[in-house]
Amino acid sequence: MDADSPASLTALATARFRATHQLLEGGSVLRDPLAVRIVGEPEDDLRALDVDRRLRLLVCARSRYAEEVLAAAVPRGLDQLVVLGAGLDTFAYRNPYPGLRVVEIDHPATQAWKLERLSAAGIAVPDTVSHVSTQFEQDDLGEVLAGCVDVSRPVLVWWLGVTPYLTLDAITATLGTLAGLPHCAVVLDHLAQDPRASVFARAWEKQRAARVAAVGEPWITSLSGEELARLGERCGFDGVHLEDEAAVVRRALGRGRGRGPAREPRVTHLALLTKGWWPDGSPG
Repeated sequence: MDADSPASLTALATARFRATHQLLEGGSVLRDPLAVRIVGEPEDDLRALDVDRRLRLLVCARSRYAEEVLAAAVPRGLDQLVVLGAGLDTFAYRNPYPGLRVVEIDHPATQAWKLERLSAAGIAVPDTVSHVSTQFEQDDLGEVLAGCVDVSRPVLVWWLGVTPYLTLDAITATLGTLAGLPHCAVVLDHLAQDPRASVFARAWEKQRAARVAAVGEPWITSLSGEELARLGERCGFDGVHLEDEAAVVRRALGRGRGRGPAREPRVTHLALLTKGWWPDGSPG
């Protein structure tokens, strides 16, 4: 990957965070035995990327939360998972649920790059995994979904690391399409400005924004939890559960509410939006 590649550079950065977490924290927040292999970079080089531990943990927390939601849904009969904007996520290749179908939907360039990485790393693609390429700005998501899952039955969608880079109109359109399915749940993260943030927190946020803008993938939309909840309800979801990534980190590390890496500034938060099949709207 380089600056001229049409595939997502932020997807590579996210994959590096997951890989580095395995090496530096032993997967304490997210255990992913394929993370280092799919990145395909020397371990010493990955270890040298230890520049922002709090962001690394928070990136891993969102994937952990998504997997916790899935773990709660499978016993309730869920057998279809859609990973929207999959990037280098590896869950489909270490999926512990024999009856679960996983559909990865992504931009053609990013998906082709991922398939190359899987092949180079010797990571097998199970029969339960499907790859669907789509031009999100041009293709009808409803038609794409109808062609790859049984939309009459429950579908869980992971939509992580995407919404901050989209316009509000694009977010609204996607959520409207997903809420149009009779039985759907969506795990997503969203950019949330905190007016009470300290000077340090605002500086940290500014640095993060500058890094993604520098590779041509700037943050565009920020939604508070309350704004996202109202948007989800307007789009047609009947349940909204908000979760703090830092709380996921604290739970994973067995910590209370005291300060520490998990209590440092963060600007993204998690949400589970449900429609028609999750009685209480929560992963527990």
